[in-house]
Amino acid sequence: DTRACLAQCCPTTCALAAGMADKLREFVQRLSSNMPAGGGGGLGRALGLGVVGLSGLAYGSSACLFNVEGGYRAVMYHRFGGVQERVRNEGTHIVLPWFQRAILYDVRAKPRMIQSLTGSKDLQMVNISLRVLSRPDTMFLPTIYRELGTDYDERVLPSIVNEVLKAVVAQYNAAQLITMRESVSQRIRVDLLARAKEFHLVLDDVSITHLSFGKEYTAAVEAKQVAQQEAERAKFIVDKAVQEKKSTIIKAEGEAKSAKMIGDAVRDNPGYIQLRRLEAAREVATTLSKSANRVYLDTSSLLLNVTDRNDVNLETLNDQRAAAAATSETAAAATAAAIA
Repeated sequence: DTRACLAQCCPTTCALAAGMADKLREFVQRLSSNMPAGGGGGLGRALGLGVVGLSGLAYGSSACLFNVEGGYRAVMYHRFGGVQERVRNEGTHIVLPWFQRAILYDVRAKPRMIQSLTGSKDLQMVNISLRVLSRPDTMFLPTIYRELGTDYDERVLPSIVNEVLKAVVAQYNAAQLITMRESVSQRIRVDLLARAKEFHLVLDDVSITHLSFGKEYTAAVEAKQVAQQEAERAKFIVDKAVQEKKSTIIKAEGEAKSAKMIGDAVRDNPGYIQLRRLEAAREVATTLSKSANRVYLDTSSLLLNVTDRNDVNLETLNDQRAAAAATSETAAAATAAAIA
């Protein structure tokens, strides 16, 4: 166990020591092969012992050292004293073979995605995905190793995240989870930080990445939106009909008023008809003048006989009007005299 742990903790040192031992062994073998036969037995044995000693020294030096890489911390376990409270930082450290063992912890922030299916305040099922960026508190690494082990995140995060999510989401209804998403996320973050602190974990970031509802609720929301749109459309149609009715009434009133005004103009001044005939004749003449064809027309059919006075005799109408006015004045004077 000690050799495997040391090989994992300081592979560079172990490889260097093994290389030095191999080189010394090869050197002694070459030196022994070059010595004359029969005269160097004692020297060969001495060199062999030296090689063994140097190899043991190299192995011992490699077994007594271990490295802590960047972003890691080491907790020391002693066979007679248990887990030591001192945490080893980055660098090379001394370890007693067989008596001590180094346990490495990655203290860099690690992301983790956790999904939870919970119920809202109005009993709607909500599927929430939460992204948590966590790391261990380096001051409490011995306590974490003693109580949770090296897989602390697998043991702690799923349980506390689900607990906090269910407790917070149950305080909001489905509509509030959408409209107040920032407030919900902040509440989850505060509660989750408090729970993680009990296990000596540091959460650098907590965010809601996905939030969805059940199929029934989603279908109900879509049906509600469709109904609201249809209601708005019906309201628009009613308003349009009312406006069209008002427009028709106003147009009819305008036409009636226009007809009354025309009737009053004809009654008070018969020359109004002649004026309209002149305007019509001018429009017809303008249209014909722009035509490239030669046209021969009757003036009577196109209202161009503006000098014809057979239809409306203005002098006769004026004389009749004056006679009617004189008769009315005479009748009024006779009535007044009879009364007197």
